[in-house]
Amino acid sequence: MATKAQGSAYSFFEGVEKNFDKASRFTRWEKGILEQIKACNAVYRMRFPVQVGKDIHVIEAYRVQHSHHKLPCKGGIRFSEEVNQDEVMALASLMTYKCAIVNVPFGGAKGGIRINPRNYTPYELEKITRRYTSELVKKNFIGPGVDVPAPDYGTGAREMSWILDTYQSLRPGEIDAMGCVTGKPVSQGGVRGRTEATGLGVFYGLREICNSPEEMKQVGLSTGLEGKKVVIQGLGNVGYHAAKYFHEAGAIVICLIEWDGAIYNPKGLDPTEVLKFRQETGSVTGFPDAKNLKKNTDGLELECDILIPAALESVIDAHNAPRIRAKIIGEAANGPLTPEADDILHRKGITVVPDVFLNAGGVTVSYFEWLKNLSHVRYGRLEKRFSENMNVHIMNNIESLTGKKISEQERRFIAHGADEVDLVYSGLEETMCAAVQEIRAIRNSDPKIKDMRTAAFVCAIDKVGEAYAQLGIFP
Repeated sequence: MATKAQGSAYSFFEGVEKNFDKASRFTRWEKGILEQIKACNAVYRMRFPVQVGKDIHVIEAYRVQHSHHKLPCKGGIRFSEEVNQDEVMALASLMTYKCAIVNVPFGGAKGGIRINPRNYTPYELEKITRRYTSELVKKNFIGPGVDVPAPDYGTGAREMSWILDTYQSLRPGEIDAMGCVTGKPVSQGGVRGRTEATGLGVFYGLREICNSPEEMKQVGLSTGLEGKKVVIQGLGNVGYHAAKYFHEAGAIVICLIEWDGAIYNPKGLDPTEVLKFRQETGSVTGFPDAKNLKKNTDGLELECDILIPAALESVIDAHNAPRIRAKIIGEAANGPLTPEADDILHRKGITVVPDVFLNAGGVTVSYFEWLKNLSHVRYGRLEKRFSENMNVHIMNNIESLTGKKISEQERRFIAHGADEVDLVYSGLEETMCAAVQEIRAIRNSDPKIKDMRTAAFVCAIDKVGEAYAQLGIFP
C-alpha cells in the first residue's frame, strides 16, 4: 500500500511516476510503451521466521524487479524500519532510469528488510540476511545473470559477504557465482573504490556543474569549488565521502547534519575529524569549535552555495522548501525532495542536480565489480608493469634526446602504472562527467525542458524505449 510522504500529496513511488509523466511529454513513445517502461515488472513480498534469543520474529522483506529490458537487474538492499513496498518499488524504478542514464546495462531492482539493525546482534543479522538470500534463491530473484543486489542504507560489505556465501552454498559449482552480489569485501571478489564510489560520484558530478560558466552564471556563483560553502546532511558512507572530497578540493564544509544533531562552523569543518569524534563519542554534537544547532533539520535551511542531502527520502518538502537558501542542491540520497518541494525550488531559481544520475556512482562501480567477477581477473593485473616499463623507457629517451633531467617526483608520477583503484576512479569520473554533459545537452535542446530532473528522465526513457525497440517488443 502506498504511503504518502510527510508534507506531500504523493507517495515516494507516485512522486517518481509524476517525474516520469512530466518528462514523457518530451519523448516520441506512445502511451502503451510508456506505461510498460514505467511499470514494476515483478514484486516479491515475503515473510519468514527467524529465532532471536528465545523468541521467533517474523521478518517482512521485499525484492522488486522494475525492468527486464536488460539483464541482470541491479539494486541495493536496505535494512530499515521504514521499508515498505511503495519505497522499494520507487527505488527500483529509480535504478532503472539511473542505469540507463549512465549507460550501465542493467535493469533496475531494489530490496529491503523491515528491521532496525541496531536492535539485533551481528549473529542475528547474519541469520536474517542468509534466510533472506535463500528466499531469493528459491524464487530465482538473485544470480549473476538474473538479479544482482548491493549495499544500501543499513547494509555494507559484511552483509554482502553473507549473501555471497549463502548463494554459493545453494549453487555449488557455479563458475560466476561471485557476480551474484556487489559491494563485497575485496578479499571476496569486491573491487577497490566501491566503498567511496557513491560519494565520489556525487563530487565528480557537482564539480562538473560548478566548472560550467553557464551553470554558475544562472545561480550567481563563480566557477570551481574553491571557497564554496557546503552543507551536507548525513555522515554515513555517502555523506562522509562526499564531504571529504569537497573539503579536499578547497570547499568549506560549514555544516554536517546527522539524525541526532547538527554542527555548524562558518570557517569550515574537517569531515574526517568529525567522523572520528562521532566514532569516539557516539554523536557529532559537542564537536570542538562547532555550534550545535537547536534542531538537526535547521542545517538544511542555512545559507550556503551547495546543499547535499545524503540521508533518506522526503527531507525537503512543501513546508521547508520556501526556507531553503542554497544555490545548488545535489541529491546524494534517493528522493530527498518531494515533488512539491521540487516545484518550489525551481521557482526560486535553485539548481537541483537530481538523484536519478547524481548518486549513480555506486551502481557504476558495482558494474565494474560485476565485470571483474565475470572476467575472473583484477583490473590492472595484465597491463600495470607493461605500462610502467614503457613509461620509464619513454622518459629515458626524452632525457637522452633533450639533455634535461626529469625530477624524481615527476618521474615517479609519470612511471606509475594504473592500479585497480586508479582505473575504477577514472571510469567513474568519465561516467559522471559524461552524464552531466548529456543531461545538460538535453535540457538546453528544448526551451520547454526547464530543469535537469526532467532532462534526466527524458534521457532515461529514450534509452529504455530504444532497448525495448531493439528487442522487437515495440515498433
